[in-house]
Amino acid sequence: MTTPNDTPAGWYDDGSGRQRWWDGQRWGTFADEVHTSAPTTTAAPIAFAGGGPKKLNVLALVAAIVAAVGFIFACIPGALIVGWILLPIAFVLSIVSLFLKGDKKWLGIVGLVLSIVGTIVGVIVFLGVVAASVDEAFGNGDTTVTQPGDSGDAGDPAEEAEPADDAQGTRENPYPLGSEVSNSDWSVVVNSVNPDGNAIVSEANQFNEAAPAGSHYEIVNYTITYKGAESATSAEVTVDVVTAAGNVVNSYDSLVVLTDEFGFEELFTGATVTGSKAFLVPDGETIVVRVSPGFLSDEFFVHP
Repeated sequence: MTTPNDTPAGWYDDGSGRQRWWDGQRWGTFADEVHTSAPTTTAAPIAFAGGGPKKLNVLALVAAIVAAVGFIFACIPGALIVGWILLPIAFVLSIVSLFLKGDKKWLGIVGLVLSIVGTIVGVIVFLGVVAASVDEAFGNGDTTVTQPGDSGDAGDPAEEAEPADDAQGTRENPYPLGSEVSNSDWSVVVNSVNPDGNAIVSEANQFNEAAPAGSHYEIVNYTITYKGAESATSAEVTVDVVTAAGNVVNSYDSLVVLTDEFGFEELFTGATVTGSKAFLVPDGETIVVRVSPGFLSDEFFVHP
């Protein structure tokens, strides 16, 4: 087959039934020889008549980039909302890109994975931010404990107080009576525990019920001091007892009124109040006192 010189370069049948490269002036390599031998004329693109290079899947590339940026923002608490906006967009773009023709669809898969993992990371970061905010709003800071007999240089109270020891203050290893449990808002000192409180309950109010057979009243006296800003109520501090058997006894388990009963006293900064609560304890049981100095505060145990 002869080809006019004005025929543009391309793959043509040279008359033998085989595709051959025509560079515009003369014949070159056969198509089926491209991968096994070098062309005899000017190098030609490896393409057949009517064919061409595959198109780049632009949408997949965009999805991968958006997902990567969204993932980064999802890891930053202050910019978390930006991540939550970009990640769903990247997820949708990735899904669509997988159904389009084009090369490098793996970018769509990368975008899909990043959008899913980024969303999970964003949820974890969000929960961490919420937990930190709640702790800041309702927490009472680090707790310190000053035990009876502790003393610091020059009598400085700040030097007497030490951070609560993880090995002490538990039910198995309680602090001694008279220890001061303190944080940024509250200070609590259990002054005394009277294991024979039946007479006190009987004398405090004629309507108080006597302890049922097999049980008795124990009276816990303690002092609380408010150190926070504005004001708060004494009810924020909780004090109850736990028996050796592991049962928790609350003061409201029995309807008993004492002459110095704790109520809902409002306290301003620096105010102190001392009072008592009665606990109905089974005979033969020993107890430890559990103290929580404010809402969401750690609990500490004190041995009578």
